[in-house]
Amino acid sequence: MQAASRESYKVAAERLDAYVRGAEPSAVATTADDILSVAALLRREPRLRRALSDPARSGADRSGLLGEMLRGRIGADALDLLASLVAGRWSAPSELLDATERLGVEALLASADSAGELGEVEDELFRFGQVVSGSPELSSVLSDPMAPPTQRATLVDQLLAGKARPVTGYLVGVALGGFGGRSFSGALTRLVELAADRRDRQVAYVTVAAPLSDEEERRLGARLSAMYGREVSVKQTVDPEVLGGVSVRVGSDLYDGTVLRRLNETRNALAKR
Repeated sequence: MQAASRESYKVAAERLDAYVRGAEPSAVATTADDILSVAALLRREPRLRRALSDPARSGADRSGLLGEMLRGRIGADALDLLASLVAGRWSAPSELLDATERLGVEALLASADSAGELGEVEDELFRFGQVVSGSPELSSVLSDPMAPPTQRATLVDQLLAGKARPVTGYLVGVALGGFGGRSFSGALTRLVELAADRRDRQVAYVTVAAPLSDEEERRLGARLSAMYGREVSVKQTVDPEVLGGVSVRVGSDLYDGTVLRRLNETRNALAKR
């Protein structure tokens, strides 16, 4: 997002946080569903996106237009949050769409946080991403934008039935829709990071040849937390092809101490002789 859009989103996000503090988790989840339904509407209706982000209209005018369309169709809390969103300045209609979807996701994560389930939701999203990436056939089906959305959603429901919380399933559905214009795998990764961020944590993606023990994972997390000045959520991927050692990615930082990297470096050095 450009600066004006970021500031507009920040105002709505702060309003969401204030609302969450005084609401029941179930009510917040309902509000999230309302907001995400409006995001889906904006995705389908480009003319509406343009009207609600038109800089030639005042913020009050755009909020009024939103109210005329949606009053009685969504909850009052969702309408209030969305009105604060569209009243801001938007650099492009697409940024209003992204912000609406992000606000709905943040509301859904907040409902899980209030219910004491956010850590589990974060882990379930990551594990599901691992299952998908480990199966080329499944990844191809779920990532195919030409496949009927209902078919992909049904498959996800079958895979997660009895294995994940409802919020997790809902968020996977958001990822199927290409959250923020991302690929399915990219959307899942972003949702994991947003869940961690709401818990004031940084995500560390760790790749190893064999699983770390609980104690090894705890020590690694503690070292990374000391480095970054923030709690770190360690997400392990086991890949025997790295042969040994550990690769750690935190944001744009990569620390690759795997045997595979050292072998590749040696091979490259020999090739230059």
